[in-house]
Amino acid sequence: MSAASMSSSAVRAAPLILPAVGRHTATVIFIHGLGDTGHGWADAAQMWKKRDSFNEVKFILPHAPRIPISMNHGFAMPGWFDITTIDKDADEDAPGILLSRDYFNGLVQQEIDSGISSERIILGGFSQGGAMSLFAGLTSPVKLGGIVGLSSWLLLSKTFKEHLPAGNINKDTPIFMGHGDMDPLVLHHLGKESEQLLKEMGFNVTFKTYP
Repeated sequence: MSAASMSSSAVRAAPLILPAVGRHTATVIFIHGLGDTGHGWADAAQMWKKRDSFNEVKFILPHAPRIPISMNHGFAMPGWFDITTIDKDADEDAPGILLSRDYFNGLVQQEIDSGISSERIILGGFSQGGAMSLFAGLTSPVKLGGIVGLSSWLLLSKTFKEHLPAGNINKDTPIFMGHGDMDPLVLHHLGKESEQLLKEMGFNVTFKTYP
């Protein structure tokens, strides 16, 4: 059974929700990395809410299902898709990536159905979650307010254009990519190469390197 089919059949835990303190007018969906859960980003989200006075912002912190991960010798751990190695030439788990993309599209649609404008929704993430936020955000069928990828890279880069919706609705959506120059897992050059690919396709990307 593939990682994607196991992911689709697994019971997916409901996301961790940090409600808006005041009137809810915006939503941030932040996606954790490989082996983590949404709880791993709860303290950071609470800090962002307090520091930046995001009283009107609801945070949604999803939990990945446990699936076999090839780079973890096939042992199961929380993951959005299977990974053999983090490299631009690696074999990618396209079915798993697309399955998770559809899940995040569903979370976005739930917020829209609750009355939040799609342009008041930000999709962000870290590492594997950042890669998913870039892919899901840029291929989203609705216009988002922003996309954030921390220590991330562009998934399915060789066929990426095939996954863009008609009209490329998020071509002008602000994208922020942040990357440590000594990141031992997702190498800095992979983030920079992804930034360059996105800029060549006309996307609105800001890239910041952190020492």
